[in-house]
Amino acid sequence: MRVSFIKMHGLGNDFVVLDARAAPLPAISREFAVAISDRMTGIGCDQLIVLEPDAAADLRMRIFNCDGGEVESCGNAARAVATLLGKPARVLTGGGMIELEPLGAGARVNMGTPRFGWDQIPLAYAMDTQNMPVSWDGLETPSAVNVGNPHVVFFVEDSRAVPLDRLGPEIENDPLFPERVNVNVAHIANGEVHLRVWERGAGLTRACGTGACATAVAAVTRGLVQSPVTVHLPGGALEIAWDGMGDILMSGPATESFRGSFEWNDFA
Repeated sequence: MRVSFIKMHGLGNDFVVLDARAAPLPAISREFAVAISDRMTGIGCDQLIVLEPDAAADLRMRIFNCDGGEVESCGNAARAVATLLGKPARVLTGGGMIELEPLGAGARVNMGTPRFGWDQIPLAYAMDTQNMPVSWDGLETPSAVNVGNPHVVFFVEDSRAVPLDRLGPEIENDPLFPERVNVNVAHIANGEVHLRVWERGAGLTRACGTGACATAVAAVTRGLVQSPVTVHLPGGALEIAWDGMGDILMSGPATESFRGSFEWNDFA
């Protein structure tokens, strides 16, 4: 069975997109997602994206991290899908319904309303999620926000100085986070956010759209910035708008890299 794919990226966070809206694909196993994502022996990506038909939306978007696990949301992939569709769309994800709109060389995505309840993140037990009384090797008092998937956000003096390659997996897998967590470290300069992200199931990536949303929300909530705010990531910048109550709007670029095809059984 020969299957077509589209390779895309948003600020260097890259995806293999499989379009199964017209013709269904075989079940996506963890092993298949890992094999496709492998940069040496597969196509290579941070996330595998599968587009499927859905009766309640224009389409359904499924997201598999490079470790094979299926996750709820991906902001950069949402922008990529918007540019691929070329028109506004309502898309169902594991984290809820989102709205996409192509915009210039990228897209604007309504990511929905952030959630702050300890059981909505989720955490293992109740605590203040805006000033969490926890720390890991100098990283302390983070905020926790669910923006379709769970994030913990640390504000530091210099995000570049944090050994996120070491602390990221430790925090991601801490028992405090029963569904694991995305780890964000950020500092504020001239009213803008500078962010690095350890993504759950993917590790350090050049950009994380949901991480930018979660960090902007946490920064606005703490009074550190005003909306809209520019969030700088290693791969480039996003603009995040949130009025403190309603939905999060994320705007930024997305790009198609190339197209190709593969034999399904080579990776199954």
